[in-house]
Amino acid sequence: MDPRPGPTETQPELTALSHAWRYASCLVISGVVWGPVAAVEWREQPGLFTVEVALGVAAYVAVWFRRSAPVPVAVAVAVMSALSGIAAGPATLAAVSVATRRVVWQVALVGVVNVVAAQTYAMVAPFARVDPTISVLVVLAVNAAMMGWGLYLGSRRELMWNLRSRAERAETEQDLRLAQARTTERARIAREMHDVLAHRITQVSMHAGALAFRDDLDGTRLRAGLEQIQGQANDALRELRDVLGVLREDGHGSQPAQPQPTYCDITALVAEARTLGLDVDFADDVDPSTPVPPATGRTVYRIVQEGITNARKHAPGSVVAIRSSGDPRSGITVRLANAVAHRTSAAPGAGLGLVGLRERAELRGGRLDQHSDGSTFVLEAWLPWAA
Repeated sequence: MDPRPGPTETQPELTALSHAWRYASCLVISGVVWGPVAAVEWREQPGLFTVEVALGVAAYVAVWFRRSAPVPVAVAVAVMSALSGIAAGPATLAAVSVATRRVVWQVALVGVVNVVAAQTYAMVAPFARVDPTISVLVVLAVNAAMMGWGLYLGSRRELMWNLRSRAERAETEQDLRLAQARTTERARIAREMHDVLAHRITQVSMHAGALAFRDDLDGTRLRAGLEQIQGQANDALRELRDVLGVLREDGHGSQPAQPQPTYCDITALVAEARTLGLDVDFADDVDPSTPVPPATGRTVYRIVQEGITNARKHAPGSVVAIRSSGDPRSGITVRLANAVAHRTSAAPGAGLGLVGLRERAELRGGRLDQHSDGSTFVLEAWLPWAA
């Protein structure tokens, strides 16, 4: 539940036009109250006429400060209206202003003072005598309407304030959600770009590096190696186009993206690594009776792909042991282990791959750990089956 705002928070700002129409309304009320007796006072009671004018002018000045000291000003102007019909207008404005604050004791105090003051003026001023009961009822009705109008205005102002506050909060929350969504999407794109390209570019780098150190190759074998590098570069460009195609998808004739890798594609990934000279020992113990869900299989594929890439960059020549196991009840566990070689590759690495893999695993409700077991580097992940 929203906290109730203070009166100063809900009151509208007073402009020149706001002051003008409020004072104009006061003049109308003053004219209605004092008009019937002004001529009589001028002829028969000049002293009362002078008092009425003086107190009325003072009331119009005092009501200007009603927002600075609402209750004192309202009470003071109401007391003035007991001897001045001209002060009836400012007294009404000050009383309504207090009522908009919706503080019970303030409304009650100002209302009682205004009733007593109005009844006093009805007896002091030279009005035509009417039944006292009718006079009291009229005064009570007028003052009840006056305070009720102020309470309505205060309630409406508070409602509008709450609506504006909620709208501003909703807009702020929407901006935060959009910012978070953009951050999440940038992280997702970064992971996808790394996972798609790092593997291929590492192959190109490693193969080119190997050719650079070979000075015993004839023209035929050199051309074959370069053709292999060209094929790997073309594969990297194709996969880059696939990713960019998804990002630029506009629904107007764009080419469909290539199918995303699944768990079944890990066998081909391992075979490709072997053709490029990496010694991979792969054991698949996943329950074959139920296909691995595509989202889970894609995450496992990326983990194996990154493990192979890291082994090629940081432990060239070592054996990479890959074990995957699991079933629908226990989930999937994949473990990659390779000996940490003393000679490392010159291929650059920023460690972002493992960061992205950990994010992938956690987004799927799983976990990913890396540690060293003696001279062996181990990368192990677990994912729920229906991630």
